[in-house]
Amino acid sequence: MSVESFAHLRTPAGRRNLRTLGKYLAFGLVMVMTYTAGFHALMAAEGHSHSWLTGLYWTLTVMSTLGFGDITFNTDTGRMFSLIVLLTGVLYLLVVLPFTFIQFFYEPWMRSRAEARAPRKLPPDARDHVLLTHDDPMAAAIIPRLNAINRNYVIVASNLEDALALHDREIPVVVGDHDDPDTWKRARVDRAALVVATGTDVANTTLAFTVREITEKTPIISTSSKEASVDVLELAGSTHVLHLEEMMGRAFARRMIGGDALAHVVGSFDDVHIAEATAHRTPLVGKTLAEAQLRKNIGITVAGIWERGRFQPSQPDTLIRENTVLVLAGSRDAIFRYDELFCIYNVSNAPSVILGGGNVGCATARALDQLEIDYRIVEQIPGKVPDAARTVVGDAADLAILETAGLPEAPAVVITTSDDDLNVYLTLYCRRLRPDIQILSRCSYERNVSKLHRAGADIVMSYASMGADMVMNLLRKSSILVVAAGLDVFRAPVPKELAGHTLFESKIREHTGCSVVALDRGTGIEVGADPEDKLNPGTELLLIGSVAAEKSFFERYGGARRADA
Repeated sequence: MSVESFAHLRTPAGRRNLRTLGKYLAFGLVMVMTYTAGFHALMAAEGHSHSWLTGLYWTLTVMSTLGFGDITFNTDTGRMFSLIVLLTGVLYLLVVLPFTFIQFFYEPWMRSRAEARAPRKLPPDARDHVLLTHDDPMAAAIIPRLNAINRNYVIVASNLEDALALHDREIPVVVGDHDDPDTWKRARVDRAALVVATGTDVANTTLAFTVREITEKTPIISTSSKEASVDVLELAGSTHVLHLEEMMGRAFARRMIGGDALAHVVGSFDDVHIAEATAHRTPLVGKTLAEAQLRKNIGITVAGIWERGRFQPSQPDTLIRENTVLVLAGSRDAIFRYDELFCIYNVSNAPSVILGGGNVGCATARALDQLEIDYRIVEQIPGKVPDAARTVVGDAADLAILETAGLPEAPAVVITTSDDDLNVYLTLYCRRLRPDIQILSRCSYERNVSKLHRAGADIVMSYASMGADMVMNLLRKSSILVVAAGLDVFRAPVPKELAGHTLFESKIREHTGCSVVALDRGTGIEVGADPEDKLNPGTELLLIGSVAAEKSFFERYGGARRADA
């Protein structure tokens, strides 16, 4: 056994425990010697003579309950003394001493060995790593993405047991309190690429403030559960604050079919506007993109589609289905022309239903208010939802409650609870009650996305995926515009091998999954580039694609992402 195994004895607490254990042992020694002396006195009174070694032998055999019986008293006084020695021996040797040994020596020793096993600092040469603060669903979604780009990461665990569990799973970890500057110094935060804080708003504020004591340059991404916390987190030093509940609520509202088939703008860059529009119950359903001829008729580009929660780059033969959400790119006039054509579809006077009045449910309600779409919220806790007039208090699994909320006529239902198991249950239930209704569901863990789709959800949005994709976009610093979780617009110069070719000949979409939505020839952005346009040197492409598609583009054609994007 190494000397390091007893390093805890050199600490103040270890020395204090050792002194306490020594006192108990000294007390036991005094008790044994006292009983030995008493044995000699009582034996002499009965006319017997024994050596001191025999007295010690008798005392220890009686105290330990062995009691061989080869030496006994003949008087009641002697037998009473034997009982006292026996009872105190049982109490001391079998109860007090083991408890004391465990409490003041064995347990601190085991804890010290465990603490020694949990890493407390990173190597001095560690740099460009990502520091995560919790082992939660968002971290579980971020880690595979970091592994895919060979980026090092470390979880800074404030709890020793959590740190040991992560260490046993071979996940890089450093143990230390999040409000202790020394923890972040040992994690080499001054050379880290990013800090991702996913605790409570209050904890994230303290964490950001602590990190800023050490470094001002390392970006900090903090999650926020309340709109009011965003400013506070930014003041504390957070570089970016992700209000994921609000983002998810707005995304749900854009993709619902409860009010219209209009194109809802989700972002813009100069004259390029990115919008989403549901195809449900429009004449587009059943057609391919080539047959729809949206570019030819109204000058708008279908950059891709959302199909069952996944972004797919557009192809001429891409089929538009009932649950398809179109991702459109075009000028403001082109989007206006799209709305003129499709504004008459999906109009419904029946309110949509939101199951769950938590942060995501209320955020969805606020977004629907802005879109002037009526809704009803089902919530079990009275008074939780501010708008009591449009709240139905009760259990979302109760048929009578759902009927009161208007599910039989509702065009869409949004399931927003934070419990994935409950969301699967409610999705199955709603799909059985209304086979034709649009179901949008939230999930916390990425692994449950496919389960919710199998249960009948048309659109599933993962809290963890949305946060992880936003973190990766900010880490890569490549996107001009993040239009959705995992989908962004970015710039790139025309690759040398494509110079002189037309857009059609370049086959950028087929090779990388990215869609060219505009060209910048230096005289302004040209939205809705024609497939026969030639790609000249010095021209910049404005592309839209998923994280994987963007990576594929730069791997295929080389070049660097614009730092100012």
